[in-house]
Amino acid sequence: MFTDTELLSATTPFSYFPIVMQLVAALGFVGLTMVATHFLGPKRKTSDKLATFESGIEQKGNARQPVAIKYFLTAILFVLFDVEVIFFYPYAVNFRELGWDGFMAMLLFVAFFMGGFFYILKKGALKWED
Repeated sequence: MFTDTELLSATTPFSYFPIVMQLVAALGFVGLTMVATHFLGPKRKTSDKLATFESGIEQKGNARQPVAIKYFLTAILFVLFDVEVIFFYPYAVNFRELGWDGFMAMLLFVAFFMGGFFYILKKGALKWED
């Protein structure tokens, strides 16, 4: 029939059995823990426990008021320019092997991002009037 090496090297449904068992054990543990804490935990609901609590600061106003789009725009711009810095690492590691062609490509890369940065400044995306 099958030898041990043939059984381990072949991709059969049985070869996924340990993964399925691990998944079942993990999900079972999570489910059992959640059910057990629900039934065994204390159920004393007081007004202090039901009050909204955020970092020890008393709440002021309504949490459902709209947030200025400037926050989201600033976060997106941060991620964009942070990713730009990540692309400098391969160049810094291999700059001798890349030579002048790599240097020119990096200058072009920086020029495109600086063009975008100056466009953002000109449009006033980083001004905080609110």
